[in-house]
Amino acid sequence: MKSITSFTVLSFVLASCAMSPPQELGRSGHPQSLKKAANNAFLALFQDYSEDGVRRYIHPDLVQHNPSVPTGRDALIEFLPALKASGIAYTNHRILQDGDYVVLHNSFTNAQAFGAEKIVTFDIYRMQAGQAVEHWDAITPVVEITASGRSQTDGPTKIEDLDHTEANKALAARLIEDVLMGKNPSKINEYISAERYHQHNPSIKDGLSGLVEAVQSLTSQNNMFKYTKIHTVLGEGNFVLTVSEGEWSGKAHAFYDLFRMRGGKVVEHWDVIQEIPTKGLANANGMFGFQ
Repeated sequence: MKSITSFTVLSFVLASCAMSPPQELGRSGHPQSLKKAANNAFLALFQDYSEDGVRRYIHPDLVQHNPSVPTGRDALIEFLPALKASGIAYTNHRILQDGDYVVLHNSFTNAQAFGAEKIVTFDIYRMQAGQAVEHWDAITPVVEITASGRSQTDGPTKIEDLDHTEANKALAARLIEDVLMGKNPSKINEYISAERYHQHNPSIKDGLSGLVEAVQSLTSQNNMFKYTKIHTVLGEGNFVLTVSEGEWSGKAHAFYDLFRMRGGKVVEHWDVIQEIPTKGLANANGMFGFQ
């Protein structure tokens, strides 16, 4: 978004209040429930507005990749009074875990501070010893009337097929490389299900035919998305998120694509596309920089 105020911190720590996954061993070597830890950080900021909670669940040297939010925990603490007064409300739709990373798919209302009354976000958190130590995100306004009739957040949420996680991550990476980076676009049928493909990008219709139609339309306008680099691929079971860099309309953009797989094919897609700002940056960390 071109103009984001201090409320951009809303997208920092997001999680599902209903989910309490079992303890896992992260790369830090400390047993922890990463989804629960992210949720506790979120509750401290957006339910309790608790400085004590923020200090407990967010590391003092938090590395911030949202370009409009200063890095470090103290910046978040300074936002607490404004958060309490804002009236912004959130809904969590999906939460995934891959190693020490937690991925969240949320929507917000009363989010005028972001430039729109309703917004959708993807957030990624790197967790360590029960605290959030690094954060990335992408934000887009809600579009009420979509080409497919689906919203930007509805659809299945159940995580399954955990034994297919790595295969599904590899499938998503090949899809980006072959189709969206243009290495071998004719292989699209190998990645997208021709029988069932539900689309949540507001400008694209359902089905493989809807995707092909959109690509043809953008190409004819000389305005096709240009993916140039995959920065990370994170997944859990049948859900995979890719974070890529590229261009659209002559400007640099971040592309967050969430895929749902079944039987070795993509059957559903959600995304958030955000222009990468170059002016008025609150930190020098950039929107990517994954380990």
